[in-house]
Amino acid sequence: MENEAASTAAQIGLPAIDYTNPDQLLVLVTEQGTDIGMKIIAAVAIFLIGRWVAKLVTNAVRKALQKTEMEDTLERFLCNILNALLMVVVLIAAIGALGVQTTSLLAVLGAAGLAVGLALQGSLSNFAAGVLIVMFRPYKVGDFIEAAGVAGTVEEVQIFTTVMKTPDNKKIIVPNSQIMDGIITNVTANEIRRVDLVFGIGYGDDIDKAYKVLNDVLASDPRILKDPAPAIALNSLGDSSVNFNVRPWCKKEDYWDVYNGVTEQVKRKFDTAGISIPFPQRDVHVYQHGPAN
Repeated sequence: MENEAASTAAQIGLPAIDYTNPDQLLVLVTEQGTDIGMKIIAAVAIFLIGRWVAKLVTNAVRKALQKTEMEDTLERFLCNILNALLMVVVLIAAIGALGVQTTSLLAVLGAAGLAVGLALQGSLSNFAAGVLIVMFRPYKVGDFIEAAGVAGTVEEVQIFTTVMKTPDNKKIIVPNSQIMDGIITNVTANEIRRVDLVFGIGYGDDIDKAYKVLNDVLASDPRILKDPAPAIALNSLGDSSVNFNVRPWCKKEDYWDVYNGVTEQVKRKFDTAGISIPFPQRDVHVYQHGPAN
């Protein structure tokens, strides 16, 4: 009986011991449990240490790239890819420490990767779009853009998404493919911008006086550039106002300060000069009819 049990155990890959003997069975369980426990501990240690090493290597590469004055967008993108690849290596090493044959595992992962790739075509298109963004650089970190129906400052171009921050400090995460498939407006791509303003005066006001006030306001603002020169032109005759287009140029970082500052100064100067700024109004005429005869 004992020899028969040992033979059966050997056939299925188990140690050849007397499984009817409690002492031998206890020793086997203890040895097997210790072996499995050591493998689990080794796998966890490899994962934790490997993750730390991957972060350390990624940071070292990031610092090296910063010394080369590489563009911030490309630097972050490459570091994200490097970190992902290192973590894949760490996971494979940790699984190998558990006793799993990594060669067979890689073959399985390859087949599974093909199936997952077909199922995650959207994610792959986001990755491809991220590569195109880094290569052709329609925008970079720090640019204010309008794309995919949202607007904000680009904080990071990740492998699959672009992270943006809105002026009111909201965080927006946009898939890269949605950005590349649509129109991208890079508001801050150029160093200078034109501020488009429209001011209206009453039909009874002096046009020459209005020209002088507008010119004085633009000339007194040091943020407005002399080259290109600002433009002032009477643009249209509205229903209740004579409208001037005012087009000063400024540095991109001064845009909203110039926009708000010029608007305020024009209102103040118009008031001082006695120039009216028309607003929609309606005259109501009441006719009184006497009693019918």
